[in-house]
Amino acid sequence: MTDLHTAVVDICESQLDPAAALAFVSDPRFGGIDMFIGKVREHNLGRVVTGISYDLFEPLALRMFEAIGERARKEIGGPMKLYIAHAKGDLRIGEIAVIVAAGTPHRDEAFRACRLAIEAVKHEAPIWKQEHYVDGDSAWSEGCSLCEEHREAERTAVHGKKSHAHGHEH
Repeated sequence: MTDLHTAVVDICESQLDPAAALAFVSDPRFGGIDMFIGKVREHNLGRVVTGISYDLFEPLALRMFEAIGERARKEIGGPMKLYIAHAKGDLRIGEIAVIVAAGTPHRDEAFRACRLAIEAVKHEAPIWKQEHYVDGDSAWSEGCSLCEEHREAERTAVHGKKSHAHGHEH
């Protein structure tokens, strides 16, 4: 099997297309394809969200996406196709904000590549998220959506009670 390492990176003002991501990472040599799709949700930390605006520094974000692809290639190894796309501008509830897809010969590599890429995009790329709320207010969101404190506050706000932490490392 030849050493295949390709990536597509994109920033879009139009709706992101999961079918395009799937088509890109599909390869007859690959038995593992994993895809993460992040969509705009209707609530955050107990507040009703009406939409989100993404602002980014596009040239640097694209370079970061390419570097993330290179890091995934080095860490995971073997043949791989990786797709990273992020929306910019205003998004409504239910619209896709980010897609990361990975295709590899085996499922474990696809899972790991996809996870590595989405975590890096969310924590390292120069992308800023402003949430808009039903009361007319808006707030810039921090890039720590995976922090346990943030997740616990979200669970408490949504479910009205604390749940146990799963102890995942972030």
